[in-house]
Amino acid sequence: MYKFLICLLLISCSKKNDTVPVTPVTPVTPPVIKTTAKLMTLPSGWKYSVNLSNGFPDVVEAYEFDSLVQGTKVKAFAVAFNPKSGSVEFKPVLSAASKKPSEFYTQEQGVVYACINGGFFGGNQSYSLVKYNNAVLAANIKSVNRTYNGLSTPYYPTRAAFGINAAGDPGVAWIYHVGTGNDKVFQYPLPSANLSGSLPKPQPDETYPTGGTEWQVPSAIGGSPMLLKAGTVTITDTEELIDINNTTARPRSAIGFTGAGLVLLLAVEGDNPSGGYNGVNLVDLAGMMKQLGCSGAVNLDGGGSTSFIVNNRQTVRPGDNGVERIVPSVVVVKKK
Repeated sequence: MYKFLICLLLISCSKKNDTVPVTPVTPVTPPVIKTTAKLMTLPSGWKYSVNLSNGFPDVVEAYEFDSLVQGTKVKAFAVAFNPKSGSVEFKPVLSAASKKPSEFYTQEQGVVYACINGGFFGGNQSYSLVKYNNAVLAANIKSVNRTYNGLSTPYYPTRAAFGINAAGDPGVAWIYHVGTGNDKVFQYPLPSANLSGSLPKPQPDETYPTGGTEWQVPSAIGGSPMLLKAGTVTITDTEELIDINNTTARPRSAIGFTGAGLVLLLAVEGDNPSGGYNGVNLVDLAGMMKQLGCSGAVNLDGGGSTSFIVNNRQTVRPGDNGVERIVPSVVVVKKK
């Protein structure tokens, strides 16, 4: 009898176990790691950086270069992003107190993809345009003194700037702040034809140089000189009255845009004799930007000011003996 009852119990338990539902296990799909550039076709020597691009959205990519330019070793890094994606913010930043670009990066709220040094400065004052969300935080320098007839004389340069309009279209222009304040910014089809040592050209306004129109961009960063305009290498350092060791190899920084409307930030390592990386001159810098597909580009402050933080990593070795220089302005690329 006992054996019979045990058998019934075992059969009953077996039937209950057979009816227990089994929760299906969903297979875990490993994340797809992008290994090639999707935003643009890279020229010879450039490659997509898997490490620097790790975690970036599809509309932002980082690239690296370590090859020869005109027979010279060159190391460079670039970041491209689509300003029309609606998910990436181009943010020029001005600080009340100068600091390292890496500090700008870490202190910026939100998800930051990249940070590059801004335009020119002296002491703690920016000499280049910094404009963000329609507010002019710093103006392009309105006059510089050069010697004319043996006297220190003011000249009024129209210097280069890069900006993105409300529709997300990037562009470059020679600009000047018209009037008594800084808010009214005019762009001109050609720079004012200044030449150091010659009679200064008139102060720019709404009618001079000819063809000027108000530059309608909510956010912009100034620099000097223009490197590319309408797809042509156009280095207007003479007209912009900017002398920054233009023909010698130095660390360089630049910002521009491609024919497809991508924004491109570029930093070239220099002043690094132990690594064999001396940098490039302005002509080679313009050539690099053009090779990357840029139709417009502006030189940013270079030399020891060149610093480029991408994905929380220092890319180029800073030119001041490997130490970042403090600067008043940067360009931040971040999640909107």
